[in-house]
Amino acid sequence: MGSNQSVGIVEPKTAVLGDLRLDNGSVLSPTVVAYETYGTLSPNKDNAILVCHALSGDAHAAGFHSEGEKRPGWWDEYIGPGKAFDTNQFFIISSNVIGGCKGSSGPMSINPVSGKPYGSSFPFVSIKDMVAAQKLLVESFGIQRLLCVAGGSMGGMQALQWSISYPDSLENCIILASSAEHSAMQIAFNEVGRQAILSDPNWNNGLYEDSATPRKGLALARMMGHITYLSDHKMREKFGRKPPIGNLLNSDFAVGSYLIYQGESFVDRFDANSYIYVTKALDHFSLGKGQELTKALSPAHCRFLVVSYSSDWLYPPSQSREIVKSLEASDKRVFYVELTTNEGHDSFLLPNQRQEDVIRGFLNMPVNE
Repeated sequence: MGSNQSVGIVEPKTAVLGDLRLDNGSVLSPTVVAYETYGTLSPNKDNAILVCHALSGDAHAAGFHSEGEKRPGWWDEYIGPGKAFDTNQFFIISSNVIGGCKGSSGPMSINPVSGKPYGSSFPFVSIKDMVAAQKLLVESFGIQRLLCVAGGSMGGMQALQWSISYPDSLENCIILASSAEHSAMQIAFNEVGRQAILSDPNWNNGLYEDSATPRKGLALARMMGHITYLSDHKMREKFGRKPPIGNLLNSDFAVGSYLIYQGESFVDRFDANSYIYVTKALDHFSLGKGQELTKALSPAHCRFLVVSYSSDWLYPPSQSREIVKSLEASDKRVFYVELTTNEGHDSFLLPNQRQEDVIRGFLNMPVNE
């Protein structure tokens, strides 16, 4: 990788923005967005890059919140001095999506009418709504045009939506391990996760208390999701058919013990309602296929980089190629790379020198190429 340097200690910030009319007609007032920034905004405000996170991510994309923190932000391998998103060169903005549970407006926010958390009474949020909230945040910096919007998985959907919602507001768009719409299989995995939450005895129609959250259901949802993030090769390499360390009360196999751990640790950092809201936003996002997708992408006039991963069976390369084909059909400037990996869908999050080289090369390529 390009550099071992980190952006260091970063401060989480919150912006209280104006009213936002959502896709379903509801009005979010005020619109609160949690965010972090890395690097320095140029005097001309022309070096800003917005990084969009995936399903379980948040605004903490790089660096550390304190000296004692052991794990950096989720994309620290790629954001920092000398890295692909070079903070010596670019001003990086990362925000938590609305509908999430890490500081932006969402089900855990206080409803000003009741004085209690919204819970399941929070309005439905779409990918388009998430992007609209990000646009308000970007405008609050006085930035009229982003150098780039980038993201993987759900973040790639947001980046793609940016290119058509605000075509004059970005020069480049990077889409990693993503899709223009979910397939029936992708919806099915999310539906099983949601049903696990709804079946939890503590669900209470989404109006649960902090002292009795649907932990078991959310843990099961995470276990289901986590299976799809890895490849068969990675699971065989990591676990095979080995027994778990310790007793067999919870699982007969190491892979089962690992999934249980992933589920139990996830419930301490995520909210069940937010999981339902965000997965529904994913499932309802649809720009179509074929000619329908080509028409949907026609407003865009930025330059695109689309990256897929050979072992990703959740968002397979065929879905990335569908985006590329439609961009080419509508005469857009697009570069496509399929990286050979064994890591599965999570490949875009993991260290990969080829991925770093591709991103860096794209960002530093002259605009007219």
